[in-house]
Amino acid sequence: MFHLPWGAWCVRDSELALTVLRDPVFHGGMSPFFGAMLPSRTAQVALGRAVRKLLRAHLPAYRRRVAEAAAALDPVGQWPAAGPLLVYRCSEDVLLRPDAPPVLRRQLRRAVGAGLTARQPSVRQRLRAEIVRPGLLAALAEHVHHRRAEGPGAGEPQDLLDAVLGACPGESTDRTVLDLWVLLFTSIVGNVGYTVAWSLLLAGLHHPPGPPWPWPVDWLVREAARHRPFVWMVGRRVPHPLELGGLPFAAGTILSVSPYLLHHDARRWDHPRTFRPERWSEAGGQGPYLPFSAGPFTCGGASVAHDLACETVAALSLDARLSISGADARPLVAGSVLPRPFALRRALKTPVCALRKGGE
Repeated sequence: MFHLPWGAWCVRDSELALTVLRDPVFHGGMSPFFGAMLPSRTAQVALGRAVRKLLRAHLPAYRRRVAEAAAALDPVGQWPAAGPLLVYRCSEDVLLRPDAPPVLRRQLRRAVGAGLTARQPSVRQRLRAEIVRPGLLAALAEHVHHRRAEGPGAGEPQDLLDAVLGACPGESTDRTVLDLWVLLFTSIVGNVGYTVAWSLLLAGLHHPPGPPWPWPVDWLVREAARHRPFVWMVGRRVPHPLELGGLPFAAGTILSVSPYLLHHDARRWDHPRTFRPERWSEAGGQGPYLPFSAGPFTCGGASVAHDLACETVAALSLDARLSISGADARPLVAGSVLPRPFALRRALKTPVCALRKGGE
């Protein structure tokens, strides 16, 4: 273990870290992801399940939209910023119903493009996100108030806001509903978008441009999430004075676990510093894998987030030659593990004009 600058402790040893993430002693209260925004752990779990079910039902529509969006992309795109923006454009109808005000939808798109879905590494980038934040939050607050005034809809949730409204008790404030929606929105769009960006970057760095990738998309996305997990740290609070790893900890101490460190533990992984998607076809050599945390507080949408990333990477690589430039695999850590800027070139194997001619 080692002490972190902000007062927490990082549990680096894999066995101890998994104990912190899985042992019931550290999970007796509310999930730190939602904090105190919901009244009970039961409500937190219910919201997570509702969001997962909603996104799972939306997968066929997402698959169609991302295929259309990929076909319409410029030949050269600027990444990683393009990742969250692409994910948002293909999921905007499930994040907010299509009848949401067009102005609000444009503000959301602008905010995603400005980097709202992750803490940006440079001051200039953070300023861009902060400039658009006040106007966006005001418009979202107005929309939340309007939707709550409408009353609950019949049947299953139609969008992410429906799911949040269904989980919040009547006495919740509009601001609580808004904060929950923004938390889930940024987690979905940012996590999936940057996982896609890492997958493309690492594939481009480890395979020559032109020939198809030798790995299934599922292996590629899994290995990208292992090699460069978007979530840098997850924390658990010590419930009462206890000893762990030979060190005493007072109640309230935060014990943090870094998926990045656990994914690179040479005692648990074969060649952990090497990007090897083929490791996911092998029987051994795999250690603790927790891009979405682990234990009782594992992200409820982990499986569907992985599927969304796979659908996006598959659509971008289908019938296209991909190459990257300005690439650097070193991560930027700014609350999350972000790729450095790079350019992605997509050259269709069959020219668009020929495809159109064939369709005619």
